[in-house]
Amino acid sequence: MTVPAVPVPPRVAVIGAGTMGHGIAYVAAIAGCRVALYDSSADALADAQHRVESLAATGLQRGKITEGDRAALHQRMRFVKDLDDAVMDADVVVEAIVERLNTKQMLFAAVERQAPKEALFATNTSSLSVGQIAAAVREPARLIGLHFFNPVHVMRLVEIVLHGRTTSDTVSRAIAFARQLGKEPIVVQDSPGFASSRLGVVLGLEAMRMLEQGVASAEDIDTAMELGYNHPMGPLKLTDLVGLDVRLAIAEYLHQQLRMPHYAPPQILKDKVAKGELGRKTGKGFYTWSD
Repeated sequence: MTVPAVPVPPRVAVIGAGTMGHGIAYVAAIAGCRVALYDSSADALADAQHRVESLAATGLQRGKITEGDRAALHQRMRFVKDLDDAVMDADVVVEAIVERLNTKQMLFAAVERQAPKEALFATNTSSLSVGQIAAAVREPARLIGLHFFNPVHVMRLVEIVLHGRTTSDTVSRAIAFARQLGKEPIVVQDSPGFASSRLGVVLGLEAMRMLEQGVASAEDIDTAMELGYNHPMGPLKLTDLVGLDVRLAIAEYLHQQLRMPHYAPPQILKDKVAKGELGRKTGKGFYTWSD
């Protein structure tokens, strides 16, 4: 299937207003896109609007954006609770919902019924099979993986994930879109965990095992990676930002798919998730958060 290039700037629908969704929406709007941020939860949309305002205020304070950028952001972004409204005129639809295969498949099947036929579909999954997600739509060639990193407004990397039915046109459009957002894309194949999650999850789980074994405190483990290996954020703090429930789901999936012991989630992670200590979004994870 040959499709036209992504318009500059494209109209973007972001599905899911959580940690990744609102970050993707913010970056797209700052880059000049008209953005519809959808979520079925009114509370999630209200929280996302607050977080977008906070990102803009911080960006203005640090000189990353101007007052004009912030004013334009308000003009370009819509927060919508109706899926059809969000996708009906979109050039690009980016999904950033819960990491459950059947949920993503059902979402894209619904999106396909309302989105324009030439729209590019992208999933932000960090570990699930993009090919299996694409199998839910009539034209799987239009769907690709666009794996953004948290926090989206800071992290430059985007993984472009190819599956067996991906066309060169779709890849070109995805790369162009990522670059429009100021990101640096890499192209990887549809393998469990892609490139980044396979590496990053191992580091995060080992940090949890060290904490569990009393090797060092969470702060010192993180400092070891920040100062010793020049990581911008330690693995435990990053896990708090991503969400412990998200990390657990990814670890369980990779352990099931790859059958390697270093992907087995440690007990400390399972216990914290069971207690509802999911990281920054709940106020407590490996750290205590005040906002």
